[in-house]
Amino acid sequence: MTWSIIADSSCDLPKDAFHSSDVYFAKVPLKIRVGNTEYVDDETLNVNMMLGHMKTYSGPSSSACPAPEEWADEFRKSDCTIAVAMTSALSGTYSSAVCAKTMVLEEYPEKKIYVIDSHTTAGGLVLIIRKAAELISAGLDFDTVVEQTEAYTNSLFLLFSCGSYNNLVKNGRMSLVAGILATTLGIRAVASNTPEGEIKILQKPRGEERAILRMVELMGKMKDMAGQPVVISHCNNLKGAQRLKELIAHACHTTKITILQTRGLTSFYTESGGFLVGF
Repeated sequence: MTWSIIADSSCDLPKDAFHSSDVYFAKVPLKIRVGNTEYVDDETLNVNMMLGHMKTYSGPSSSACPAPEEWADEFRKSDCTIAVAMTSALSGTYSSAVCAKTMVLEEYPEKKIYVIDSHTTAGGLVLIIRKAAELISAGLDFDTVVEQTEAYTNSLFLLFSCGSYNNLVKNGRMSLVAGILATTLGIRAVASNTPEGEIKILQKPRGEERAILRMVELMGKMKDMAGQPVVISHCNNLKGAQRLKELIAHACHTTKITILQTRGLTSFYTESGGFLVGF
């Protein structure tokens, strides 16, 4: 019996970052459209080129979820598949994967496919992927892997802080006046995902250092972090990510901290300087 874990590209993992003799791992890419140019969020994407285009383009940019057939192509490769999709509250990616599951099971009814609505993105997806792989490698049956991965998913949180408000303003999610004011005052809002996978602003500190301190403080209040894994995704801000890692290790008593560079979709939303922390 062969196993696969398939995730969308918002997990930020490079294709060679996940190694397991027990499990095949692949990503399906989201797309970002800036003007007439479509950027595919795969290994070939030049993220900085995309960000530069977004900054100079005067109109709104947009993102699009993977087509069902892209998920289906991966689902056909294994007997058992766990698919991990970014939050359905903000993207059609989960629905696309569910559609693909129906398509493939009509062709191959003997296959087993389960699609997880992660209610998160970025590092949250990485932690779910790692947990699923751990359970599969332990030799558990499909139903048990699904049950325990879902339970783990429900225990996770995501905190993030955008590096810029330009994209939010251009896409009409923040007024021009509010964007200018926030930028002028150096406000680095700290937000989290809700249990439903929506966005909730928690605090509005001024400056990156205060935002980092607030994030670490919030993590300790949201769950017992001792020994727990953490994934930090940053958009062109390795120095800030390392500072965040240092503070998390000290305050939360954990050394299981991974730092990743954001790829296309997560860079599109956080912009340069931003962070996402899954824990």
